[in-house]
Amino acid sequence: MGGQALKVDEAGWDANVMKAPELVMVDFWAVWCGPCQMVAPIVDELATEYAGKLRVYKLNTDENPEIAGRYQVMSIPTIVFFKNGQPVEKLIGARPKRQFKETIDALLAQHSATA
Repeated sequence: MGGQALKVDEAGWDANVMKAPELVMVDFWAVWCGPCQMVAPIVDELATEYAGKLRVYKLNTDENPEIAGRYQVMSIPTIVFFKNGQPVEKLIGARPKRQFKETIDALLAQHSATA
């Protein structure tokens, strides 16, 4: 399981993100967004490295504007982390992989402590 971020849209949002038992990372992106293209391979690598601990999805904001609006995604790429259907962290803009890993590790540590 894992290896690449999975596409999610309005139809699968509740089942895949809101009802997920584990930590979920959603990459809000668009085809025309240069920084999104830079982050895409990092997101896929994270999906592989954290398989089994973290669900990773990509949401195209052009195709799903209502979900992007619901979480106040004003600029992309924006990465939002969800736990128990609630957004728990938001990273805006392209970042090095190390920063994503630091955030994921901190969130996993904090949620395993409260689990």
